[in-house]
Amino acid sequence: MLARAGRSVQVFDSLRAGEGASTRNGGIASGNIRIGFGTLIEQFGLERAKSIYAEGKLARERLSAFLDDEGIACDQQMVGRFAGAVAPKHFEAMRREADLLNTHVDLGVSVIDRKDQHAELGTDYYHGGVVRPDIGGLHPGKFHAGLFGRASDAGATIHTSTAVQGVQRDGDGYTVRTARGTVRAGDVLVGTNGYTDKANAWLQRRLVPVPSRIIVTEPIGVDVMARLMPKRRMLVESRRVGYYYRPTPDGTRILFGGREGAANASPEEVVRIHMGRLVEIFPELADIQAEFSWSGFVAYSRDYMPRLFSHDGMHYAVGYCGSGVVWAWWTGRHAAFQILGQGETDSAYLSDPPKAIPLYAGKPWFLPAMMNWFGFQDRMDQRSG
Repeated sequence: MLARAGRSVQVFDSLRAGEGASTRNGGIASGNIRIGFGTLIEQFGLERAKSIYAEGKLARERLSAFLDDEGIACDQQMVGRFAGAVAPKHFEAMRREADLLNTHVDLGVSVIDRKDQHAELGTDYYHGGVVRPDIGGLHPGKFHAGLFGRASDAGATIHTSTAVQGVQRDGDGYTVRTARGTVRAGDVLVGTNGYTDKANAWLQRRLVPVPSRIIVTEPIGVDVMARLMPKRRMLVESRRVGYYYRPTPDGTRILFGGREGAANASPEEVVRIHMGRLVEIFPELADIQAEFSWSGFVAYSRDYMPRLFSHDGMHYAVGYCGSGVVWAWWTGRHAAFQILGQGETDSAYLSDPPKAIPLYAGKPWFLPAMMNWFGFQDRMDQRSG
């Protein structure tokens, strides 16, 4: 957008373009908000809560239209998302949330009782769930490649494997120091999210990088896939330390992801745990193996909200909380409008910078304990029925 508006644009990525969670994600285009709608109402009031969720719906619609308009072929599939309840009380909470959303935001959420669950998912593991028809999926690698190509064609210069080492105010602009030289910039947009490092220590104290690992099974028979995932939906669950999964775009395998959890667990151990959870949901996959696995970092702020803000004159679009397929594109787009001073400069996600996390300087020493505590709560919920 900035390059097409005639701006001279340089993009710096410390990794190879698309490395990490930018392409190594589940491709679920949810624009998800980690805070429930009822909780948002309590915290911000009804009107602000409505605007936050309504903009999420708009972001998904605009992303879909953008892909069509730009001709980016990335296996976009508007198949809806099923969220499974791992405990009866989770199902009741999901039912209440669905009623609130349908009343105030008109998302068309459907509540699926356990007796009707097999029409959505071939498992008895969940206690019912809800379907959001406004959510779909895509291939994140193809999506990134399309964005990269459009940006390059518009004249943006993209520097890969080029870390930014610091940014300083310099008169009415900035001096950006990189591993390969120095650049003078009139505006700076930061979207480092889960890969924020000490080059921006101020932001690093405000975002928690969380490792997420994905496995992909070996090919599964067409009849089995049709039975397990008859509507080929995107899939999530109500666990605090939950999993997200889906059929691959070609419908032949299952992609299954979740947080890595234990600090010292090897990738092989996490793959084993993930496969165990997958078989727990679908026992008939007991003899299926994981053929591929990869990981990347997502990032959370203290209040679990995507963030669009300015600090010291620089623009920030960060804190996607595991839903960056939609939020990275949407908040980055709004930041570009702000730099241009035209177009859609307003957003429900415009806010003050997130608060710094006490006793934290970039290494999330508290994460293993938090994951263990959330996992314990999940187990108690399931055992209590």
